Amino acid sequence: MVRKLTVVLVALVFAASFLTMTSCAKKQVKVDEGAKPAEVKAAPPAAKSDDDREKQLRELEKSEKLRAEMKAFEAESIYFDFDKADIKTEAKATLEKKAAWLRANSQFKVTIEGNCDERGTNEYNMALGEKRAKAAQKFLNAMGISADRMSTVSYGEEKPAVPGHDEKAWAKNRRDDFKLSK
Repeated sequence: MVRKLTVVLVALVFAASFLTMTSCAKKQVKVDEGAKPAEVKAAPPAAKSDDDREKQLRELEKSEKLRAEMKAFEAESIYFDFDKADIKTEAKATLEKKAAWLRANSQFKVTIEGNCDERGTNEYNMALGEKRAKAAQKFLNAMGISADRMSTVSYGEEKPAVPGHDEKAWAKNRRDDFKLSK
């Protein structure tokens, strides 16, 4: 009798465990349909009409054009003669172009970075770099760019554009660079 009872109990335990294992797989989980997986980014809202699509395309093209203009603005430096801070004729044309761009894009500010070649003491080159940056700032101000949209910094000889110890390298290092910000 004990033996029959043990067999029945083992059979019941086995059946109960089998039912609990299989019933878990059948549970339904409520899914919030509004939730999105973290790694999936929401797509931009679809345009409602052809006019909306065209407007979005024009805005995208305008932002790409602005990025290209900013890159070109920052890529063009002005250069100075040895031991001078006078704005050269070629530099005036570049600064006039920069002034026109800044007038058309009043949301931007510019930092003018004065640089020197390696000749001279650190102190002298820091002062000369500052004079060069201030000369460009004064020129842009005369072209209608507000002084509060411009700042200057001198790097002296610390940021050469071209490595080297000859006139060709030094000529490229005597410069003002221009960095935009909002």
